[in-house]
Amino acid sequence: MKISIVIPCFNEEKTVPLFFDEVEKFRGDYEFEYLFIDDGSSDGTLAAIKELANAHESVRFVAFSRNFGKEAALYAGLQASTGDLVTVMDVDLQDPPELLPVMIDKVIHSDIDCIGTRRSTREGEPAIRSFFAKKFYQLINRISDTEMVDGARDYRMMTRQMVDAVLELAEYNRFSKGLFSWVGFKTEYLSFENRERVAGETSWSFWKLFNYSIDGIVNFSDTPLTIASFVGALSCIGSGIAIFFIILRALLFGDPTSGWPSLVSIVLFIGGIQLLCLGIIGKYIGKIFLETKKRPVYIVRETEKQKAHQIGEQTDK
Repeated sequence: MKISIVIPCFNEEKTVPLFFDEVEKFRGDYEFEYLFIDDGSSDGTLAAIKELANAHESVRFVAFSRNFGKEAALYAGLQASTGDLVTVMDVDLQDPPELLPVMIDKVIHSDIDCIGTRRSTREGEPAIRSFFAKKFYQLINRISDTEMVDGARDYRMMTRQMVDAVLELAEYNRFSKGLFSWVGFKTEYLSFENRERVAGETSWSFWKLFNYSIDGIVNFSDTPLTIASFVGALSCIGSGIAIFFIILRALLFGDPTSGWPSLVSIVLFIGGIQLLCLGIIGKYIGKIFLETKKRPVYIVRETEKQKAHQIGEQTDK
């Protein structure tokens, strides 16, 4: 049986060889296909991947023309995979390789289509990041019909049928955690304690994670639009009541005060609500705009096959 391992990489020069050596310990009798996706790295990541590809036939790679993001790298890896089972792993070894035999065994010897993993703890992670991560999962599960497991990782073992189903979702704005859940199929989760990176530094800042969470909400829920509509309707009703009260007071008691401070406050408050609602609507329109352009999710600069072909041409000359 062939197992495809999709490994997105961005500036991971130090971790690439460490990852390969560690995962090889758990190969067993299975055939592993390593698919390293270089997401436009600016360091020696691609050179490290090519070195592995030259030394091992099981190593393949796809190099992007620039940085397209992890979601694009995951999509490219799933498209390039040829295994009977496919897994996605982070190259920094925060995804425990020792779980691979367990995941493979569970999928093969049961009717389960996917074995996912989730972190049981967030030790070692900044407190503010852990707090907002938990709040994100609580929020998304309240406003979306697609369930997302708190602490779930992209690290999962999937059948070819499930991978093909995910690949049918060729949308430009991708949120893989949601897509894996949306396609359905029988899924179970294995828990493990949080691990630190083996080398290098993460490229995920708090701001990037925040934007990523916003994308998840926009991609899998229209509740923000409903809230914007509700706030707009509530403001309209409130304004109507206020106008009626002001007119009635003026008719009965006159208008002894000019009311400029309160008027300015109300105008600014209503204006802020309008801008907030426009911002929410604009976010959805922006996603629609990107989808209608029909741009490719990624652009390939080089693969191990293209590299081999180029070398063959030079030899012939």
